[in-house]
Amino acid sequence: MRTCARTVTAATLVLGLAAGPLAVPAFASPAGVTRSTTAGPDADALAAALAGLPDSDATAALVRVGGTDGSWRGNAGVHDLESGSAADPNGLFRAGSTTKVVTAAVVLQLVAEGKADLGRPVRDYLPDLVPAAYETVTARQLLNHTSGIPAADLPGDNFEEVYAHRFDLHTPQEMLASATAKEREFMPGTQQHYLNINYTVLALLVERLTGHSYEQEAARRIFEPLGMRHTYFPGTDPTINGPHNHGYQSVPHADGTTELRDVTVWGATDAWAAGDMISTTVDLERFLKGLFRGQVVPQRQLKEMFTVPADVPGATMSAGLERYVAGDGTELWLKSGGRWGYTTIIAATRDLSRTLVYSVNSTDAKGQGMNPVAERIVRATFTW
Repeated sequence: MRTCARTVTAATLVLGLAAGPLAVPAFASPAGVTRSTTAGPDADALAAALAGLPDSDATAALVRVGGTDGSWRGNAGVHDLESGSAADPNGLFRAGSTTKVVTAAVVLQLVAEGKADLGRPVRDYLPDLVPAAYETVTARQLLNHTSGIPAADLPGDNFEEVYAHRFDLHTPQEMLASATAKEREFMPGTQQHYLNINYTVLALLVERLTGHSYEQEAARRIFEPLGMRHTYFPGTDPTINGPHNHGYQSVPHADGTTELRDVTVWGATDAWAAGDMISTTVDLERFLKGLFRGQVVPQRQLKEMFTVPADVPGATMSAGLERYVAGDGTELWLKSGGRWGYTTIIAATRDLSRTLVYSVNSTDAKGQGMNPVAERIVRATFTW
């Protein structure tokens, strides 16, 4: 039995190293890099970051670098290994935990409207779902992962077991009940542990306060106003509805060979408002820029997204985002996401001088380190 948890620190995001190349079958006719650019980003470095796809680390990559100092667009790899056709630059993909930024934005809108108070115990709003053992947990602590609520349990302790349960259906109420049946990990507000369960509770809060589904509120409040026409929540549908590039997972076998298994079709009800969103790089870039400009969340509440709890040792996460300071002092705000076969990021400087959105069809989306292709993209983007 595994717990529904995934912890990624900013240091891992930018500097993490993944395992070396795997012994996978040779790839025939790797697709070249398609790119366009204006002044600003290092076009050669970005093109080099995508060179050679597909390979053992990733089968495709879609990248958009933007900002006030110029832009770059690139894509490489294949739509699928069987056909070998070029990756669709407009393809939809599983955006993983970048979903949390949307959830945080909806909650902060409700705060701006006076419907929710970040400092108030969430049990006041959800007395039938949050037990007394967690009566002091606030909405703010859920937003910045300092609640102390442990992860929910899910079946499977290794890839093959998890794969066998990929179509299982999970309700948010069941996930919350599983998590809160256990003892808290720590006193609320004293530590930071990145867990999906925090955003499951927040989405339940959204539904209780609005009387509508989380999906309806996110579409009405964010997707429609920003023109994110290709972003949606799949619900119980395990497929990606629309043009998309296939995702694969490296699966080692006892005989020393490694299979690249197609994991494109996979249920996401375990993640829900913490990580089930399907989107495109164009839509996510539109969301990222609109959010940072104050077009999604009012400025007063937007400060929560750029505030890391100062009294929590080692904290890097704010409300929906994560803070990273590069070696040259440049401050980045970002959110990464990973589902089987897909790795995503949205990242930017606070002044939007440089932005990055990518979808990498990584073969180790649930690995502990950062995917090598993704790492090259990040380094090439944020090197001035």
